[in-house]
Amino acid sequence: MSDIQYRKYLGESDLPHVMDLVQSELTLQAYSSNSSDQAPIGVIVCKQSMHKNLTNRGYIAMLSVNKNWRKRGIASSLVRNSIEAMKEDGVDEIILETEYDNHAALSLYESLGFIREKRLHRFYLNGKDAFRLVLAVPRTYTDDSSDTSGSSPPMSSSFPSRRQTPYRAIRVSPYSDEEDDDAVSSR
Repeated sequence: MSDIQYRKYLGESDLPHVMDLVQSELTLQAYSSNSSDQAPIGVIVCKQSMHKNLTNRGYIAMLSVNKNWRKRGIASSLVRNSIEAMKEDGVDEIILETEYDNHAALSLYESLGFIREKRLHRFYLNGKDAFRLVLAVPRTYTDDSSDTSGSSPPMSSSFPSRRQTPYRAIRVSPYSDEEDDDAVSSR
């Protein structure tokens, strides 16, 4: 599209426009309770929508914690709170991308149950690869109606009826090329 121009973020003058774009998304911020400064020390931006009219998909677009506040569980709490908020809205899966060599992010997300779905070659503008991570969210039904048979799950009024999609990623056991002593001695 030749009628679109791209430029770098210029700072505070661009902030109101960015805020307008993000307002419709799920955004959580973390603040220090011990400080008079009310600047956020962490932020997560997420969205949730129907994917191909089949899957209620959550997406974590951005997660950032001030360097002075890292290693205190803030990022983990932001992600957990976002996951819970999306679960309340009936999410089936949550996806995100992170740089393939961002070991801290990969460790965080994998500790929360995310699985590497695929490697995306030259995904970022800097030419770096990314991993797409996915968290399959099993359905939990808490219908308080008089139907105690459990045979009919409640339908979400926010999203149309859809079939349950199978998991696309599997957890793989770590590979070891060390042979069992018993297997070697029996040859």
